[in-house]
Amino acid sequence: MQIRVGCELVYECPQPTPMILNLQVHPSRAADILVPDVLRTDPIVPVTLYWDGFGNCCSRIVAPAGRIRISTDTLVHVPGNPEPIFVDSLQHAVETLPEETLVYLLGSRYCETDLLAETAWKLFSHTPLGWQRVQAICDYVHQTISFGYEHARPSKTARETFNEGQGVCRDFAHLAITLCRCLNIPARYCTSYLGDIGVPRVDAPMDFAGSMEVYLGNQWHSFDPRNNQRRIGRILIARGRDAADTAITTTYGPHALESFRVWTDEMS
Repeated sequence: MQIRVGCELVYECPQPTPMILNLQVHPSRAADILVPDVLRTDPIVPVTLYWDGFGNCCSRIVAPAGRIRISTDTLVHVPGNPEPIFVDSLQHAVETLPEETLVYLLGSRYCETDLLAETAWKLFSHTPLGWQRVQAICDYVHQTISFGYEHARPSKTARETFNEGQGVCRDFAHLAITLCRCLNIPARYCTSYLGDIGVPRVDAPMDFAGSMEVYLGNQWHSFDPRNNQRRIGRILIARGRDAADTAITTTYGPHALESFRVWTDEMS
């Protein structure tokens, strides 16, 4: 299956403004990219690429004063079947975890493990270890948190999502990630393209999707507490400890976002 993915952001800047952009398909999907995934700007400005500490492909620009259009558009090959289930994947004892996974057990900006540890053990200590425990966490978050764009705010943390009982996809992910970490399961935040492929279409503007990956059975597995089902065509953009590490744009100066579009279209 081939999926066309891309985005367009239009900013108005009153002065030259440095930006870091995290908009291109993750390097781990490089072999699946069928059309070069190039960041374009209008007006044209120099773009410098680098890879951050989490392996994400980032672009640095200085947006000139005035209006700038930033866009990507590429074609990606994806499996035509839903994400696999590995129900027998085992949970690792902390002392046997690879060193590179340990950072994903720690608290972070949006994931306050110290404030939710007691709650996590009360809710899930009776569940089987491994895949079934992670699925129980996703079931709980999916069932107890109400989704709505009107509930979004950039400062909302996992504990606030738990207390308020509402949020958007990134809040669902932050809460599930925090509960996993409290139970000694490495979990990391993911930003991806995710279209309505194999599911009823949603009558709402397309957006990027927040989900998570957990480390079980010597590999990372994708989980989506917002949708709580295995999906077709999830295309990773960035991963990190939480949404602070995967910001689509980071700007260093005053600016206004005038428009924002995302597309994820299955190609015949």
